[in-house]
Amino acid sequence: MMAGVGALLLVAALTQRAAVPARTPDEQLAEQIRLREEAGELRLAQRATVLGFYARRAFRPAWNKEHGPNRLADDLVATLNRADLEGLTPEDYHVNAIGSLLAYVRLATSSGRAPELARLADLDLLLTDAFLLYGSHLLGGRVDPESLHPLWEASPRGADLATLLEQALDSRKIARALQRLAPTHEGYRRLRDALARERAYAESGAWPVLPRGPALKRGDSSAAVALLRERLHAEGDLDKKDGDRFDDALHEAVRRFQWRHGLEQSGVVDAETFAELNVTADARVNQIKLSLERWRWLPQDLGRRRVEVNIAAYELQVIDDDEVALRMRVVVGRAYRRTPVFSDTIRYIVLNPNWHVPKSIAVEELIPKIQKDSTYLERFGMRLQTAGPNAQDVDPRTVDWKEITAENFPYRLRQEPGRLNALGRMKFMFPNQYDVYLHDTPSRHLFEETQRDFSHGCIRVEKPIDLAVYLMKKSKWEQETIERALDEGTERSIYLPRPMPIHLLYFTAWADEDGTIQFRPDINGVDPPLSRALAKRH
Repeated sequence: MMAGVGALLLVAALTQRAAVPARTPDEQLAEQIRLREEAGELRLAQRATVLGFYARRAFRPAWNKEHGPNRLADDLVATLNRADLEGLTPEDYHVNAIGSLLAYVRLATSSGRAPELARLADLDLLLTDAFLLYGSHLLGGRVDPESLHPLWEASPRGADLATLLEQALDSRKIARALQRLAPTHEGYRRLRDALARERAYAESGAWPVLPRGPALKRGDSSAAVALLRERLHAEGDLDKKDGDRFDDALHEAVRRFQWRHGLEQSGVVDAETFAELNVTADARVNQIKLSLERWRWLPQDLGRRRVEVNIAAYELQVIDDDEVALRMRVVVGRAYRRTPVFSDTIRYIVLNPNWHVPKSIAVEELIPKIQKDSTYLERFGMRLQTAGPNAQDVDPRTVDWKEITAENFPYRLRQEPGRLNALGRMKFMFPNQYDVYLHDTPSRHLFEETQRDFSHGCIRVEKPIDLAVYLMKKSKWEQETIERALDEGTERSIYLPRPMPIHLLYFTAWADEDGTIQFRPDINGVDPPLSRALAKRH
């Protein structure tokens, strides 16, 4: 009898020891998340990061609790639906699929049914992928510029987004975590505000299209003038829109519009001004979105003091604590020799520089001139030299220039310092792979042109001495010292007491300090490829 009881107790003990504990609802959902992720049926843009995120938390749900999605899921969806404020597209972040799943889960819950675990798992995975994808776009842009343009370098900001998501979930501050990933630069904030205003113009029916016809000018009176008044009033360039007379107020409004679009400020509505007036509000919205994207390609720290060159605006600015300390016009590269876009550091200035003529310029542009004029080199202070490290002068009169071609040019050209030197009296150096720098120019008249893309890629500056004086602050090189050294006429390098960050930028839309929206033509034709890339869905 006792033996039988003992056997029963042993069987009971073994049965109890072998029993598998029941899985909690949370564990069941975790298992479904793992299975759904491994199945690979969901299109996850950040799949590797998503997997790492869930693996670290044993696939526990991030956005769901026992009975369905938590409040943080709604916070994320609301944030994603505001992506258009940043110039991004909410539909890129699964908002439609997430909305359908949320509707299904909530309908099931309100009907007293348990939602399918597979759908809850999909919802969790999509929410996580949306957070990570949107975060990555705010950090470094949606498009890689180097995939579109060989002369465009990005400096994307980095962050451990999976860790950031964990912290956001723990602190329950999803929106704030994402907002902190957007560029913090004042220029980005102003342009983001401008996007909201320009989008409001577009949604309100925008502005009328002006019929093409003869130029409109002060003193005219016509139906076309009435439309012009309405058009300029729509964007705030003109206070009073009623009437059909081209009066003084309208003249000034046209000049303001021309200034905002980089046109000659004549006050006359000519063909170029007509063209800019008839660009649609939707096109302007898109132009702003492209510039916001380009902001996201920039480094987080641009430098408290820095030089910025906006290639599309033909303008250089020195920024000091978000204030413009110095502004000047520049000449940039032609479309076929475009100025590259990148960030670097100005380290030294060369006074009275020699110009070592690039071979491409020598063979493509100078040889034909020398063949036509045997005195060309002498007149422009150029020396013909042998190639190689031990260059020797060559008498150009001993060369049969008729036989010289681009393929058999064994020489190099160097232009001596002087008033005709192509680099002017100084150049500002930030050594880079493109051999691009800022420099003076003897062709001062070019700064009076509205469209200033005449160079071979380097950037000619309007006020080189002013720039040099600013860069050499807190050194012995004051303006008088610099000018004395320039008068000596010999080449000399002077090093900045504090190397200065420089950013060569390309913005066809921006907002000034007072919020005024500025637009410029896309001189390098780079807006359409970016627009197409942004329009592609993931």
